Amino acid sequence: MRWVPKRTWRDSEWWWRPFRPRRTIWPTRDGWWCLLVVIGLGVAAINTGNNLLYLLVSLLLSLIVVSGVLSEQSMRGVHLEAEIPEEIYAGAPALFGALVQNGKRWLTSYSVTLELLARGGPARFIYVPRLEAGAERFVTWEVTLPARGRHRLAGIRLTTRFPFGLFVKASRVMLEADVLVFPAVQPISAEALQRLVGSGTASARRRGRGHDLYNLRAYRPGDDPRHIHWRSSAKTEQLVVREMEAETTEDTRIVLRGTGAQDPARLEAALSEAASATVHLIRAGSGVELVGRGIVVPLGRGPGQSRRILTALALYHPGAFRAAPDTHARGWRSLRELHIELG
Repeated sequence: MRWVPKRTWRDSEWWWRPFRPRRTIWPTRDGWWCLLVVIGLGVAAINTGNNLLYLLVSLLLSLIVVSGVLSEQSMRGVHLEAEIPEEIYAGAPALFGALVQNGKRWLTSYSVTLELLARGGPARFIYVPRLEAGAERFVTWEVTLPARGRHRLAGIRLTTRFPFGLFVKASRVMLEADVLVFPAVQPISAEALQRLVGSGTASARRRGRGHDLYNLRAYRPGDDPRHIHWRSSAKTEQLVVREMEAETTEDTRIVLRGTGAQDPARLEAALSEAASATVHLIRAGSGVELVGRGIVVPLGRGPGQSRRILTALALYHPGAFRAAPDTHARGWRSLRELHIELG
């Protein structure tokens, strides 16, 4: 999913721009020393009237002006388009990306840095030493969000210290977006997966890669020679191949018992268990249904059903359903049930 900064009515109002400038600038440690030297030499030049001191002050001031002009040239026309992953799981690194584009027709941008802001932690930096006119570069980084639910990203911004490292010029903070983090999905052992999916399978009444015979047809180039039915081929005097019937795993209803209000640690572990079971069942081709206290996701298959269930688990809050009755009713169709205690 590509994220582009959204323009608001404030962006077009001239009176708002002084309070929210397009870029900010502040001195580095070397820049502070340079400013102090300029001030000191300026005071000395005024007091003494020495032309050499005036010349030195003029040179330092021109150096500051040139630094500002060149840094603005490097930042101007550089655009950022961020890529947010569609699925983010708690405790697992999520790969984010950004496309850095130089929209200028003739001029190259030098020494551009992406500053990855972090809430409650140090910022990280991705350095782009050179970006030709009209060129673009895609950069990636990993972010690990520890808990499920909705989170607001700290954002990123473009900065540069070009050309002399005296000042840091930065753009506005971008990518301050809300993301939904799914519960952690843990790997399942082969034995547990066998118990979860079940040893038995049901036929889907369609072609596939199962073990039951679906149909016999004439051989076509590219067919697997192991599927040739030699007895029928001998009778018809032409090659005949077997088409097998697809198999699907048994549909499962995941039942969440309790609310989890008493033990938050047990709640998170149980939701992670439900998310892991959902992902592995969906990948195995099973239909999955989720029911619990105040939560219902009807039976479905495929990646869309997996996202619906994971979204419901990510947004689950025990305090919102304390007075809600158990949604697991007797009148529903018979499915294999997997019970998970929330505590």
